Amino acid sequence: MALKLEDKKRIVEEVHALAEGAYSIVAAEYRGLTVEQMTNLRRQAREANVVVRVVKNTLARRALQGTQFEDMGEHLIGPLVLIISMEDPGSAARIVKAFRKEVQALEPKVLSIGNGAMSGDQLDAVASLPTYDEALSKLMYVMKAPVEKLARTLNEVPGKLVRTVAAIKDVKEKEAA
Repeated sequence: MALKLEDKKRIVEEVHALAEGAYSIVAAEYRGLTVEQMTNLRRQAREANVVVRVVKNTLARRALQGTQFEDMGEHLIGPLVLIISMEDPGSAARIVKAFRKEVQALEPKVLSIGNGAMSGDQLDAVASLPTYDEALSKLMYVMKAPVEKLARTLNEVPGKLVRTVAAIKDVKEKEAA
């Protein structure tokens, strides 16, 4: 069924708005997926605040123009589904990676986490990016370590003084005896 011009414009506007607020986009070939499998992918994506859109490639190219994902346009070939991460850069890649464990038919073709498109082979690297909370906790751990070491070092000075005074006292007592 052919789309009317108004419908095409609406789709381009929706995808453009999604792309402007997105952290990353994965374009994957969905040839061979059943309706049930695609529904399962959409459900998993919805739970992770990731948007799944099947859009004609020409409309997707127009929608991505003027966004940080514009470089992906030339790589959009074949029946592709756009998986758009709205929360953190690795969400879309993690969804695709997890889904591929169950269904090999979903083949990532191109992905981007901002300026510059990457091949689908880079999916595992992007999927291993930490979430916002994980990155924040790692940063806090790194910032906390020097403070703890400083506190231990400063605490050691009075302890060493007390041990030295105690040793001098023991020596004086032995000399007096």
